[in-house]
Amino acid sequence: MATASSQLLLPVLLLAFARPFFAGSVEPGAAAGLHPVVLLPGYSCSQLDAQLTDEFDHSSAPSCGGAHWEKRWFRLWQNHTALQEDPALVPCYAELLRLVYDPVAGDYRNVPGVETRAVAFGTTRGFGTGDPATKNICMEKLVRALEGRLGYRQGENLFGAPYDFRYAPAPPGQASRVFAGFLSTLRALVEQASEMNGDSPVILVTHSLGGLNANFFLRRSPSAWRRRYVKHFVMASTGAGGSVPLLQLGGSSTATDLLSFANTRWTFASVFSPLPSPIVFGHAPLVVTRAKNYSACDIPEYLKANGFSDDEAARYVTRVLPVTLDFGAPAVPTTCINGVGVPTAEKLMYWDGDFGAKPEAVYGDGDGAINIASMLALDTLIGADPAQDYFKSLLIHNTSHVGVISDDYAVKRLVNEVLEANRAID
Repeated sequence: MATASSQLLLPVLLLAFARPFFAGSVEPGAAAGLHPVVLLPGYSCSQLDAQLTDEFDHSSAPSCGGAHWEKRWFRLWQNHTALQEDPALVPCYAELLRLVYDPVAGDYRNVPGVETRAVAFGTTRGFGTGDPATKNICMEKLVRALEGRLGYRQGENLFGAPYDFRYAPAPPGQASRVFAGFLSTLRALVEQASEMNGDSPVILVTHSLGGLNANFFLRRSPSAWRRRYVKHFVMASTGAGGSVPLLQLGGSSTATDLLSFANTRWTFASVFSPLPSPIVFGHAPLVVTRAKNYSACDIPEYLKANGFSDDEAARYVTRVLPVTLDFGAPAVPTTCINGVGVPTAEKLMYWDGDFGAKPEAVYGDGDGAINIASMLALDTLIGADPAQDYFKSLLIHNTSHVGVISDDYAVKRLVNEVLEANRAID
């Protein structure tokens, strides 16, 4: 196996010698012969539209009543402007975002009477938060850098794959209709992007949850298809084994946060996907109480201790855990970029067993969201796999989970990796 010289055991500390980043300066000759790029954003960064049908029960969300909601598509996530102007809409929007599990179909679906769609699939226009205060967390700066520095152009050789972040992959034998539909459209987008660019294979660039989804997509694509259509996989802010901070499952609902209102986010199929993997964290205690400790191997019991039902804990075991344990080499040239040097919770203490309270935390290294153990596991689960011909990992010092796609120097390094992937000889 050929391995890049910059490896996880020899982290690259890049920040100290950063030069100014000029997004508008196109590198000479960069626009000529570029491989097409397809971007997959992180959790909550894909915009969603919704419309109501006659099947919708307005009594479940009285604020959704009136002719304003009937028979038209409207922005559901994130409609920051509408919620700022009328906070009374929050219960309606939260209800429309909620998923339900259908035990007959063995799958997740929208609330009856709600239809949803990702906005502007194929472009990056569907990326964003809708909130100007958080405009740089969803690849906007990366898009501008690819266009300004390398000469990429939307709809020509730069494409986006927004997705419904509420849904998640399922293992063989389990239904996941919406996510399977996304994978089909992603496959078609990659093929179209390649064909529009003289049959050049595509560079996939992802952030956070988008990396987990792309890894799943590649591992379940035929090897001949991968060789034909994928030039390189650049995975930013994604670990191999989940995140300890995401074990903070408690906390009360708020009046304005759609995802926390009435515990909306806990209905999502994707909510447990980034929890710590037993492969990475093993039996080490991650949550500590006076009565009992919980490791990554105890997550089903931990879910029930947090008020989730036996059925919900069982779905974690049958739907989520098999996908988590199957994380591995995508078998295409891969570069992983992560931030380090940011205090990241690696152990949570709820001394009295009150999981609704704010825990005390023991901090270690990471990007504030992903622990360094999860990043180091990439070297084993991807880099050491004989099926992986090329693997490179970069750790950028003093850079957060979002900073990898929003800090000037980190974005510059990310764009450089795209440029290197373009220049690499097959």
